[in-house]
Amino acid sequence: MSDLSEEEIEEEEADLGEYDGERNSEGERHGRGKAHLPNGDTYDGEYEHGLKSGKGTYRFRNGACYTGEYLENKKHGKGIFFYPDGSKYEGDWVNDQRHGYGEYTYANGDTYTGEWFNHNRHGQGTYVYKDTGSKYVGGWVNGNQEGEAELIHLNHRFKGKFLNGNPVGRGKYVFDIGCEQHGEYIQSDQDKEEEEEPSLLVEPKWKASEITKLTLWTPHGENPPSPRDASLPSSHEVLSEAVGPGQDAEEEEEESRDEEENKDQEDQGEE
Repeated sequence: MSDLSEEEIEEEEADLGEYDGERNSEGERHGRGKAHLPNGDTYDGEYEHGLKSGKGTYRFRNGACYTGEYLENKKHGKGIFFYPDGSKYEGDWVNDQRHGYGEYTYANGDTYTGEWFNHNRHGQGTYVYKDTGSKYVGGWVNGNQEGEAELIHLNHRFKGKFLNGNPVGRGKYVFDIGCEQHGEYIQSDQDKEEEEEPSLLVEPKWKASEITKLTLWTPHGENPPSPRDASLPSSHEVLSEAVGPGQDAEEEEEESRDEEENKDQEDQGEE
């Protein structure tokens, strides 16, 4: 991920260079113009009182490019920055920083879409891993996954809390087969002993506590049965099928014996 890159710093330090464009009565660059800087960079856009302000395109000699809004020589407003490594940021800028809401496409194909603060992923956002298709949806603090979040994989997902990019505390895994595994992430005794080594970053271990039926949710607050559940008979039907036929046969046999005894008594009474 590119932070304040070399080309962005050079943009601020570059001399004025050659200029072809509009000027105001004081001779300042003002209005539309093109500048060719001594370091090989170029700017084509709007100026106000000698400073880049308004919309413009700044091209760096190493192939990087920014197209968007400026305010007093700083990227400010909406803009797209294409980095030399192939990554790209499109979104809000404040005082030369990625700040607000935007989407960053990384060189490896991963993407982050969400909130930014002072050049870092900060707030709520979604990170999609291109290689696996997995995605993290939730909180971020200073570029790290932190807070309530959901990590979604191909056939299951984890819901819980994250700290410094790792899940912590209680949470649950939700499986597409129709069940949930509840538990918590803890550090083993061995891991705790190794905490004395600050260079070792030990991932917490998952400790399962129980498995429950999948809890479904819809926007209307209804919980319709899953296709699998809908195809199965109800518990009452299953119970009836399991014990009903045998019990009915015994009752019919007993009723038949009672009828025969009553008939014999009636016959004896007639004699």
